[in-house]
Amino acid sequence: MARARPSAGPGTPATVALTAAGIAFTAHTYVHDPATTNYGLEAASALGLDPERVFKTLLADVDGRLTVGIVPVTSMLDLKALAAAVGSKRAVMADPAVAERKTGYVVGGISPIGQKTPLPTVLDETAELWPTIFVSGGRRGFDLELAPDDLLSVTSGRLADIAR
Repeated sequence: MARARPSAGPGTPATVALTAAGIAFTAHTYVHDPATTNYGLEAASALGLDPERVFKTLLADVDGRLTVGIVPVTSMLDLKALAAAVGSKRAVMADPAVAERKTGYVVGGISPIGQKTPLPTVLDETAELWPTIFVSGGRRGFDLELAPDDLLSVTSGRLADIAR
């Protein structure tokens, strides 16, 4: 099991983008278990958090355009709702290799912040239930805590009901 460890965290494109935008955040690191594939639940457990407060970043192909959906790690992305949130009709999960290439991050460490190619971003509305939420900081074992409104600001994102 991964254990939390205090740290200022590594410099990643996500932390660089937040710092440049003047957005307050707290970096949290933990020891990632390479055998783990449920990265979000691992983060919640390692950091001692309610998993509803930890969000995962998923990429979907929405009518030919990559789009970011950010949902609690306990939920699944509702592809139809994501498509509707960006004014489209159909969405499918993006190929992981394409997601990595377009974001500059590896699967399990894809941050919604500081991506190589800015993409339309939708945050699930349950984020508003928390004063701060946790998202990947750009590598496995590294999460960022920030206010949902700040996440929307730095990603030019929108809020919608996209989790099921």
